[in-house]
Amino acid sequence: MPRNKKKNSKGGQHGAVQPFSDEDASIETLSHCSSFSDVTSVADEGGEANEDTAQEDFQYKLKGFIDSTVDKSAKTRQGALDGLKTAMATRILYEFISERRMTITDSIERCLKKGKGEEQRAAASLACLLCIQLGSGIESEEVFKTLKPIFKNILADGSANIQARQAVATSLGLCTLVAEDDILDVQATMECFETLFTRSYTRADGTCPSISPQMSQLHVNALLSWALLLTICSANQLKGILKKHLPRLQRLLESDDVNMRIAAGETIALLFELARDIDSEFEFDEWDELCNKLNALATDCNKHRAKTDKRKQRSVFRDVLKAVEEGDFQSETIRFGTERMTIDSWVRKRTYDTFREFVGSGMNYHLQANEFIRDVFELGPPILVDSATMKAMKISRFERHLHNSAAFKARTKARSKFRDKRVDVGEF
Repeated sequence: MPRNKKKNSKGGQHGAVQPFSDEDASIETLSHCSSFSDVTSVADEGGEANEDTAQEDFQYKLKGFIDSTVDKSAKTRQGALDGLKTAMATRILYEFISERRMTITDSIERCLKKGKGEEQRAAASLACLLCIQLGSGIESEEVFKTLKPIFKNILADGSANIQARQAVATSLGLCTLVAEDDILDVQATMECFETLFTRSYTRADGTCPSISPQMSQLHVNALLSWALLLTICSANQLKGILKKHLPRLQRLLESDDVNMRIAAGETIALLFELARDIDSEFEFDEWDELCNKLNALATDCNKHRAKTDKRKQRSVFRDVLKAVEEGDFQSETIRFGTERMTIDSWVRKRTYDTFREFVGSGMNYHLQANEFIRDVFELGPPILVDSATMKAMKISRFERHLHNSAAFKARTKARSKFRDKRVDVGEF
């Protein structure tokens, strides 16, 4: 991660307090990860002996998963990769992983090279989670140095499994953000993404190229990873990108794929935000034409498109249009434990969405405990809260219900003028 790269920025906290519990390492059973209080409650109920036993059992499971990644059975390898993914997405495992990172890296490399489809997809995702756990430093750089050539080979290989290529397109972007230390290598990776998503540009005669849905999704993933890496480009690089790509990205707004149109719109909004950070008086020659296209998409009533697609599209492009016309962003507040974080820019939104794609429901936990992710979002060192404080802060279920009901009513009133049944007059 070229900007503000810290060589000692690790994936999490390694002190005496570790957020382990008796629960199994799965998304369903680790909802407790929203606070550190569970460690204390476990100690209170069962004592330190129970906590140590639970931790040993959990590490024993992880060792079994690592061993199973080289099993002859593809199904067993797939299960082992998924088990490691779940564990890394929901817990901080820096010390355990750091001691075995080369073994895990070798397993990922083997699965990427010899695996098929879903196995390659799982291995690519695991590579990202490994880098997130290790943080931005020498260890993740060594992991990425091993895997980057394989990622690029799969991405460029038209005969490779399309699902594997889709996963690699996303994983390569995040791994580059976390572990790449040379801005020229970042630029080279961005060019790899450009060779993919530019194939979805409309032709000179205005017709859209014939692309399968799966191939279109590959182009969408490549575009979003390219947009992610825009957030760490230098001012000089951004100026060249704006000149080369901003006029051409408009062509993607005419794509038949709603996901491509949305990805292109959000990328355009991101580029305008970055351009105005460089020059507050930034002007775009084709501004009127672009605004007309964005407005058309924000009020799209074409009958041949699915209503769910149009609803999703209109919601996004209203925000994109505001970003282009007024430089505005609809901020969002994320709560985790006793803290809050505001998503107040397109840069932060793209970064948050990418991390959340990999850690899933463990995102709030990583925001709370992962030093590297906290550093990315400028949250400072992790804050430890004891169980007494957490208990005092909790509200009853009835009070929470009243609060949510009031918030729902207020939100409904505020958004009533944007409801589709009022905007889409005449759409049947």
